[in-house]
Amino acid sequence: MGGRKPKIISAEEVVPAGKQETPKPQTGEGKKEPDNRASERLLGSRSEPSKKVKKSVSNRQKKVRGKKYQEAKKKVESRVYPVTEAIKLVKGTSTTEFDAAIDVHINLGLKKDKAEQQLRSFLALPYGTGKSVKVLIFADGSAAKEALEAGADQIGDDAVIESIAQGKLPDADAVVATPAFMPKLARIARFLGPKGLMPTPKAGTVTENPAELVGQLKQGRVEIKTEAAPIVHLSIGKVSTPDENLIANLKAIVSEINRLKPPKVQGNYILAVFLAPTMGPSVKVDLASLT
Repeated sequence: MGGRKPKIISAEEVVPAGKQETPKPQTGEGKKEPDNRASERLLGSRSEPSKKVKKSVSNRQKKVRGKKYQEAKKKVESRVYPVTEAIKLVKGTSTTEFDAAIDVHINLGLKKDKAEQQLRSFLALPYGTGKSVKVLIFADGSAAKEALEAGADQIGDDAVIESIAQGKLPDADAVVATPAFMPKLARIARFLGPKGLMPTPKAGTVTENPAELVGQLKQGRVEIKTEAAPIVHLSIGKVSTPDENLIANLKAIVSEINRLKPPKVQGNYILAVFLAPTMGPSVKVDLASLT
């Protein structure tokens, strides 16, 4: 008889009816289920935009002022003071034992990202800052002689340049040079530059008439310049300076800042003026009293 032979099943392979086992999912020690987390993350990153996690910034501890400052602060009210009253109050709230400087801080209505609204100028204060300024002049001939007569403390020459090139910085608060000396000073720029002593045309310390500049520096020439923020910081004198001299210096600075007002600035220009000693609270000055 032709055809396919029937398969013979052994007794062990026969499962009684009603006792058939349902297949168990293979987990644990058996075959592991596919891990879909990676694919879920991939799909999730495609379907949802990634969110930036902000780093938590720890709260910085606030600066704690000393007892002297706290006592001085109690004398200052939260209001504006006429300039004459402000000067007396600032002197009375200085907490140092030495002859402290009195500084002015002027907030301006300028845009710091606008180059044409940045201020830079130089002004010889009527009564100086109360600080003696040592001036080194690099000049020769009649220019050097006139600079000495105007009060220069030292005349620079090749020997001074060589000394600075060896790393010995000059005992000077300002360095002035004639244009003819600038090529010689190039080799010591890396010594003078970091100290703010390198003469530059931008700073006005390269001039054909050094004697005139020496007179301004000795008188108390200051640089009016806006910082990263539109604020001008300057010293107007010391606690020992007579009140009327401090007021005259302050009014001269405010007048010069008004003169420098950029043409395109609209609205309020000088927003606020504060006076403060080296160590002590600040006092807000009434703008109307400065005109």
